[in-house]
Amino acid sequence: MSRAIDKVPHCTNMAEVRQGVNALDDILVPLLVQRSGFMTQAARVKNDAQLVRDEARIAAIVERVRAQATAEGGSPELIEQVYRAMMELFIAYEHQELARLRAAGLAPQADKE
Repeated sequence: MSRAIDKVPHCTNMAEVRQGVNALDDILVPLLVQRSGFMTQAARVKNDAQLVRDEARIAAIVERVRAQATAEGGSPELIEQVYRAMMELFIAYEHQELARLRAAGLAPQADKE
C-alpha cells in the first residue's frame, strides 16, 4: 500500500517545492469549494443556529483524520490543527449561509413545526 508521504518527491530547489504545492492546491481548492457547498446544505437542513456547532461531530472528525494522517505517514498533530482551524471557518460560514438562506425566505425551524 502506498502512503501519501511516499509520493512526495525529493526536491532540490524551491521551484520544485512550489510546483508540487501548486499541483496539490489545484486539487484541494475544488474539494474545499465542494465542502463549502455541503455546509450550505447543512445550514438549510439544520435550519437552526443552535445546531451548527456539533461538538460530537467535531470530535469524530478529529479522531478520523488523525487516524488517516497516521496511516498516510503524516503528522496527526498537524492534521488535527489544520482540521480544527478549517472546521471553525466552516462553522462560521455555515452561520453566514443560514443567515443568507433565512434572508432569502427559509423559515426558521420554530416556524416550521
